Amino acid sequence: MLKIFFGIFIILHGLVHMLYFGQSGRYFEMQPGMLWPDGAWAFSRLLGQAGTRNLASILLVLATLAFVVGGVGLFAKQAWWRPIVIGAAVFSSVLYLLFWNGMFQALDNQGAIGILINLAILAAVLIFNWPK
Repeated sequence: MLKIFFGIFIILHGLVHMLYFGQSGRYFEMQPGMLWPDGAWAFSRLLGQAGTRNLASILLVLATLAFVVGGVGLFAKQAWWRPIVIGAAVFSSVLYLLFWNGMFQALDNQGAIGILINLAILAAVLIFNWPK
């Protein structure tokens, strides 16, 4: 039963990345005045704001796909689900760190909660070897 909840959680966590995709593509605003990923410390100067948003959008879709595939693999009792989910969590965390604006304000709007969830997923899978 817990495997089912964990698999659903992983898939839903992956789908939340699509909210950030919508934000980065300017399809909608998750919050009034939210500008993520504008001002990303790693890319904004190099790619400009439009290029940064496009890159973020592409990478967010990849993160979503990885989490969804990992969750489906868990449901299908495939051995490969674990490395997929680990890779997705690491990839997602690095993505949000690279698209962070470098300021310690409104971190929740820049993926900080997602990074904490990724760390919890990594702890569950790598440290506690859960679910078995």
